[in-house]
Formats: sequence, structure tokens, C-alpha cells
Amino acid sequence: MGSQLRDRFSARTAIVTGAGSGIGAALARALAEADAIVHCVDIDAAAAARTAEAIGGTAHTCDVTDAIAVQALVDRVVAEHGRLDLLFNNAGISFLGETEDLTLAQWDAIIDVNIRGVVHGVAAAYPQMIRQGHGHIVNTASMGGLMAAGLLTSYVMTKHAVVGLSLALRTEAADRGVGVTVVCPAAVDTPILDKGQLGPVRGRDYFLRGQGIKRPVDPDQLAAKVLAAVAADKPYLVEPRQGRIAWRIGRLSPALANRLATRFVRQQRLDAQETLV
Repeated sequence: MGSQLRDRFSARTAIVTGAGSGIGAALARALAEADAIVHCVDIDAAAAARTAEAIGGTAHTCDVTDAIAVQALVDRVVAEHGRLDLLFNNAGISFLGETEDLTLAQWDAIIDVNIRGVVHGVAAAYPQMIRQGHGHIVNTASMGGLMAAGLLTSYVMTKHAVVGLSLALRTEAADRGVGVTVVCPAAVDTPILDKGQLGPVRGRDYFLRGQGIKRPVDPDQLAAKVLAAVAADKPYLVEPRQGRIAWRIGRLSPALANRLATRFVRQQRLDAQETLV
């Protein structure tokens, strides 16, 4: 990690949700390497402890769907350090499969974690950052927050919400000394690729093939780019290159993007049927 990033993050106080694995754990590692003070938050107490122990951070068990618990966490960190410099709203879940197979309980769960979890983080941290006159909020969305394809409908819905929240908040926060960045990665090599499958469609096949990516993005490489984007106060981080190309195509020709997505969903169904034969 370059000296400029160390200068930017050294001794800064950071909260990372979903820090027990995947992108969250990678962000915690990158922050620790940059000499930040890292609070590793996860609903899985053992996972949070493993990450914190590995980097010399502090572990917290917290369910981001619990607004009172999130506020208490932020208050505890501020009481200890006198400020909160960085909040990474990273915790998330996904469901992959036909929309008609989703139960209302699953719809509620993904809305609670992926949308309300981010809202709870913002509601707790943003007023504190305004009072301080500085801070940065980083929300993990997805390429699914910039483009849309079926079989991941509930996830796409929530990540579009995270993108919209982030970009709107950024315009308010700019005059308050607070930065906001939204991270929109394509397939990252994390446990989420293998979770939430409701039917025969496989997560890795879906995420990789849908965005023309031969191998998943390394979470540590992504985390380093996230910190660079925060240091540069960028509104977006879209990774990898194939994802940026797909996003630009979608912006230039929404109709073409829709046709390609429809064709992709159709092929996913056919492939899934073949695996069942």
C-alpha cells in the first residue's frame, strides 16, 4: 500500500459491517494495513473475532437490521475515540432463483439487511460526521445496482436502492464535509457466490457468465481500490473492467442491455434444466 493511502487512513477510526468474511474482511485488512483503527462488525461473533484478531482490530457482534443496536455501536465507538471517520456499510445477503419462489419472509429479510441495514448505518453515523465536520460513508452495492437481470430480482432491487441512496446523500453531504462513495463490484470471490440459491441455477455460473468474467474479483484487490476511491473522494467504484464496459453499454443502449439480460436469463434456465437431466 502506498504512503499516500497510509497518510490518508492512519489513525482514522473505521467501522466495517459484514467484516467476518468476504469484502468486509478484506476492507478490514486493507484499513489495518493503512494503520487505521478498525472495528470489525458482524452478526457472526466468531467470524468478527477472527477478522479482528488477524488484524489487531476490535470485534463487535451486531445485527444491522436492529437500528438501536447499530446506533449503540456507533455511540460506543465515538465515546471511545471521540469521533468516527469512516463507516463501511458492507453487510449483505442475496437470493438467486425465480422470483415466484421467493417467500415474503425472504423479501423482508433481504430488504432488512441490504436496505435497512445501510439506512441504519447512515442514520447513526451521518449526524455524528456532520457534527465533526468530516467523515466518509462507503456503501457496498453491486453491478446489480447499476444494471438488471432476472433470477436475482430481490438483490438487484436492494442494490439499486443503495446506489440511489448513496448518490443522493453525496449531494447533501458535500457541503457538510462528509464524503459518500458507493462500491459496485461484479462477481467477487466471496461466500455470497455460493449462498442463497433457491433452485438449480448456480451462483458462480450466474455471476461470472452474466458479466463476461473468467474468474471472480479478488476481494483484497477490490479493497485496495476501494480505499483509493475513498481517498480520491470518488462517487463510484465499478470493478472490474468488464463490469465497467457492461455498465457503459447499458447506459448507451438500455434496450440492448435489456435484450441481452433477457437472453442471459433464458440461457441460465436452459443450463439449469440440463444439470437436472
